[in-house]
Amino acid sequence: MEVLMYVGIFVASLAVLLKASDWFINSAEEIGLSFGVPPFLVGITIVAFGTSLPELATSIAAVLGGESEVVSGNVIGSNITNIALVLGLVVVLVKEINLENNIWHIDMPHLWGSAFLLWFVLRDQKVDMLENFILLFGLVIFLIYSVKSNPSEEGTVKYKAAPRSYLLLVVGGALVWLGADYTIFAIQHLSAIAGISPEIIALSAISLGTSLPEIIVSLNAARRGKTSIAVGNVIGSNIFNTYAVMGIPSFFGDLKIPDQIITFHLPLMIVMTILFGLMSNNKNINRWEGALLLLFYVLFFAELFKTIL
Repeated sequence: MEVLMYVGIFVASLAVLLKASDWFINSAEEIGLSFGVPPFLVGITIVAFGTSLPELATSIAAVLGGESEVVSGNVIGSNITNIALVLGLVVVLVKEINLENNIWHIDMPHLWGSAFLLWFVLRDQKVDMLENFILLFGLVIFLIYSVKSNPSEEGTVKYKAAPRSYLLLVVGGALVWLGADYTIFAIQHLSAIAGISPEIIALSAISLGTSLPEIIVSLNAARRGKTSIAVGNVIGSNIFNTYAVMGIPSFFGDLKIPDQIITFHLPLMIVMTILFGLMSNNKNINRWEGALLLLFYVLFFAELFKTIL
């Protein structure tokens, strides 16, 4: 009964976290536009931040709660899930993805660069202050590139945000933190009861749960025939996870990087990133390649269960 109670707390708090993130991002977008911020700039910053907000909130809560090993598992697990599960599902469902733009011009090198940089940062199983700033500088470079390479041709759209937007911003922000705090609270008790390390729960349950926004956005885009949005969502989310979700929580305390992260999960994430790049080289990803991505996700989960058993 105790296990079921904490599982219920975990599911409920994760659901609150995801819904509150949606409220927070939508209201922040409306308020930004009301202050005359260009629509594209609002989108590239707030949407990029929003897709990784659940991962960021749970990671900060984990560090403050003394479970800092959750952070690396959260980042790497989410990145693997985004490529193997999210992209794999989209390709299998729509049969193939034809990319409108050549993502090899800059987007894919940015993604590869972030993955390789993460390996160099984590190889000694610690993240020092210099590495923190390097990760955040990488995020700044990515955002500047995004703005400069996609200039908005529209003027600013200015209107008055409704009072409801300000209320949802405050309520959403509070609930994001509350949901993240209780998610980590449930993980601490479940890992103690079941004898499962927190990073395994982060790699599996948290990474899958916090990737739900990416799954929903990508599948909805695919149904409307906008499959390139699904690919862009995966790339942007993974880059933001690596730079922001790995870098920002480090300011709240030292991070523990478990051995298994270095020996298996981080190399698997890099392999998945390289495979994603190779598949998109001809601007087409077919259903069989999507099935291969899903196969890698099965391998990822099988390894997690072997660790538990």
